[in-house]
Amino acid sequence: MIKGLKTALGAVTVGLLAGTTLAHAQSTDDELVKKGAYVARLGDCVACHTALHGQVYAGGLSIQTPIGTIYSTNITPDPTNGIGSYTFEEFDEALRHGIRKDGSTLYPAMPYPSFARMTQDDMKALYAYFMHGVKPVAQPNKAPGISWPLSMRWPLAIWRSVFAPAPKAFVPAAGTDAEIARGEYLVTGPGHCGACHTPRGFGMQEKALDASGGPVFLAGGAPIDNWVAPSLRNDPVEGIGSWPEEEVYQFLKSGRTDHAAVFGGMADVVGWSTQYFTDADLHAMAKYLKALPPVPVPPGRSAYTYDASTAQALDSNNTSGAPGASVYVEQCAICHRNDGGGVARMFPPLAGNPVVVSADPTSIAHIIVAGAVLPPTNWAPSAVAMPGYKSVLSDQQMADVVNFIRTSWGNKAPANVTAADIQKLRVDHAPISTASWGFGSADAATWGVYHPQPYGAGWTFSPQTHTGEDAAQ
Repeated sequence: MIKGLKTALGAVTVGLLAGTTLAHAQSTDDELVKKGAYVARLGDCVACHTALHGQVYAGGLSIQTPIGTIYSTNITPDPTNGIGSYTFEEFDEALRHGIRKDGSTLYPAMPYPSFARMTQDDMKALYAYFMHGVKPVAQPNKAPGISWPLSMRWPLAIWRSVFAPAPKAFVPAAGTDAEIARGEYLVTGPGHCGACHTPRGFGMQEKALDASGGPVFLAGGAPIDNWVAPSLRNDPVEGIGSWPEEEVYQFLKSGRTDHAAVFGGMADVVGWSTQYFTDADLHAMAKYLKALPPVPVPPGRSAYTYDASTAQALDSNNTSGAPGASVYVEQCAICHRNDGGGVARMFPPLAGNPVVVSADPTSIAHIIVAGAVLPPTNWAPSAVAMPGYKSVLSDQQMADVVNFIRTSWGNKAPANVTAADIQKLRVDHAPISTASWGFGSADAATWGVYHPQPYGAGWTFSPQTHTGEDAAQ
């Protein structure tokens, strides 16, 4: 009897230990999936892999390129249409190497050159999330709309071998501050900020993937959806040189500060991604960006100084001095004020705004033509919309008001936008070319004569998502 009792107690003990082990394993798996969900936020995977009004991660977002249209793929764990049959090694090959399951190269719209520096811990967490934390969706992938011979994939392998770095987990330089190192990893790795904010070269490659590439890194990109991703360097004119670190943090967290408001593609980034980052990660990104070497003022330009003469003229109802002044008073001043100061965290200032004085006027022109939406976030729940004026003003009036804004209150941008530029922007959705202006350089956010940017006419990432149409998602 005693022997039977010992046996029974032993079985109970083993059962309890097994139950404890299983519970611990389940807890560990849940923690890994939760971490992976956060890594997916860091990479903003949902923004590109969710179509307009589509199901999350099921793909189908149209990406129109000069050679045709490609579509983001289904990355849910559906075994037939998604990535449910991928091993971890195959998942890692796709994200960090740019090689899909069948061995062919992915289009570089997938930012695998940045993901190449992601750590194995983050990759394993991301894999656990997509396999166990995402709902499978049986939605077939769309075939690219690219005609032969440009549809052949083998040249992409050559592009990858020339321009994509060999995958290697990020290791900060010796002696780097731990917070700055974390910020560098987030900006250059999963956050892939350079994909939009760094100029591209003749092969459509980013000219620099990190600060070792010099001042061109994060110096500003060319138009995507007719929005220009501005410089993230400490450029006092066109970048964030005048922004304190706390303001960079607030911008990433809420999409708005006293001096700026998110727009265009960045509205998606804040709405889907950065507003969910931990405060520690947001501060790390801000600290890293502000720690980058300063960029000198472009030749022929000077740091911004406010000029009150425009406000004084408008206050006295004197609009005869410049074309566009009367349109500004009638249509714009109610929100952005006669002094160009706007309303803090609602209507961004126009005086000294880097977007306004950018070498490329496409963003400010596009906002006036098509309007824009300042999205609600968890930290700033009010949504603010600016109407488009393409049905209200003539092309000449819109060109005049763009030029007025770019040359008032101390802004020193050229007044070169024409009615023909606005017409092309309005009708053909073509960005405003600055190649012939002799302003800026091939390394800035302009179209250079010998080094054209790849993102321009013909490039768009489903712009409907930037106009509030996808509110249900």
